[in-house]
Amino acid sequence: MNRTQPIRTGPSAFTAGARVGRRHLARTGVIRRQLDQIAPGTAEVRTVPVTLDGEPRTWVALLNDLAQPIGGGDARLAAIGLLARAFPGADWSAPQRYDVRTGHLTPDAPTAPAALGIDTAEAAR
Repeated sequence: MNRTQPIRTGPSAFTAGARVGRRHLARTGVIRRQLDQIAPGTAEVRTVPVTLDGEPRTWVALLNDLAQPIGGGDARLAAIGLLARAFPGADWSAPQRYDVRTGHLTPDAPTAPAALGIDTAEAAR
């Protein structure tokens, strides 16, 4: 007796992951193209919350592949607006780093090189 099983066509973990991946690639491509229109050559966007005259602000740096700043004030304002709309749940009260190549927005916490050994040193008074 030869039984064949029907092919399942419903959603599965594989197809759901593929959809998520396609959406991420599409969103990354849109953001990359828009950042390239704002400031050609942008490879990274870094933000840092600051206080100026008692008012909370966000300092924005647009960097090229060599980590050199590019773009003027209008470009930085447009870039933070774009990222704020693209990542509405992001915590902009903490430093953030957006990598144009990967499309990932990550917290940008400063760290010391491990070779210095200061990450394990006790606080001096």
